[in-house]
Amino acid sequence: MGERFEILVLNQISPVGLKHLPAERYTVSKDAAHPDAILVRSADMHAMDISASVRAIGRAGAGTNNIPVKAMSARGVPVFNAPGANANAVKELVLAGMLMAARNLVPAVQFVAGLRGDDATVAKRIEDEKKRFAGSELPGHTLGVLGLGKIGSLVADAAIRLGMNVLGYDPEISVEAAWSLPAQVRKAHSIDEVLRGSHFITLHVPLMDATRGLVNARNLAHVRSGTILLNFSREGVVEDAAVVEALNSHRLKAYVTDFPTAMLAGHPAVIALPHLGASTREAEDNSAQMVVDQVREYLEHGNIRNAVNFPDVAMQREAPYRVAIANANVPNMVGQMSTAMAQAGLNIHNMLNKSKGEMAYTLVDVDSPVTPQAVEAIRRIDGVLAVRYLPRDT
Repeated sequence: MGERFEILVLNQISPVGLKHLPAERYTVSKDAAHPDAILVRSADMHAMDISASVRAIGRAGAGTNNIPVKAMSARGVPVFNAPGANANAVKELVLAGMLMAARNLVPAVQFVAGLRGDDATVAKRIEDEKKRFAGSELPGHTLGVLGLGKIGSLVADAAIRLGMNVLGYDPEISVEAAWSLPAQVRKAHSIDEVLRGSHFITLHVPLMDATRGLVNARNLAHVRSGTILLNFSREGVVEDAAVVEALNSHRLKAYVTDFPTAMLAGHPAVIALPHLGASTREAEDNSAQMVVDQVREYLEHGNIRNAVNFPDVAMQREAPYRVAIANANVPNMVGQMSTAMAQAGLNIHNMLNKSKGEMAYTLVDVDSPVTPQAVEAIRRIDGVLAVRYLPRDT
């Protein structure tokens, strides 16, 4: 039947995903003492004592800020996520945010909620004051999209279908994302070009050093008066103080965000939501299913897809015996590993090696069983972080 695996879950993970772990081979619990893998959503793992038994971590969502990725890389542990699994949920919330801001729906709802009196009194107040909430329609206006990955591309496509013009910017766009991007999207050459040329601006970039404070006091000075800014990306991508100043000076008409802070709370031009981006049943199911499948494929076959700290490496099995090696991306590693296998009398049937930043990963299929001594010889190579022997189930 093959090796059994123990899975530790730190949050409520969708049963739709957990069903992809067959009970005859996987034990799933919230108190696993020596887990082979951890599944997590929002739990903060930075202060957690992560067992040495852990071989993989799966985040049922896109962001991995709650996981000590660097420390896991040093141990040769891949951290998987589920990019794009919640994309439709976020796209729909962005559209809702645009409509709420464009049509002044939040103050309008608050006004109606505060009405008192009989029907005639209520009707008169509505008729007298509804003009305060007159808004604008979306067609003909320009939406600026910063970040053209899965979510940004879906938002761009939806906006075009609503009759909007779309101006997009993403210097790091992948080939896959470029192919899926609607042809009508006009490509900008800078963030400032997007901010100057848009009536609505929506952010869809990961939080990293290069994107922290991406929207700030300097570039908000370029926006046209009455612009609506939407942030369903990450809190640190926007400087709150700069946004408040732009709202107070009416360069921004509204700020719609999924990341409330004390500075933003109560501002009349801020529409702040409580982290609802991926809070749909469908998104939770999709994310769990996607990351569970990836973790299972890694545990059973060593294949990697969508690990934030490892390259994508997948190889069809052509021989019964497989060795998976995580190592530092330094010269002569493949040569040393091949030499160790040759000295152990192993014939390499197939090999695949890829790197990502400081990390490299190698899959090797060999024609005969690999002894513990051979595995240990590979592990002792300077720069090797983790070695796993994965004989095919019989």
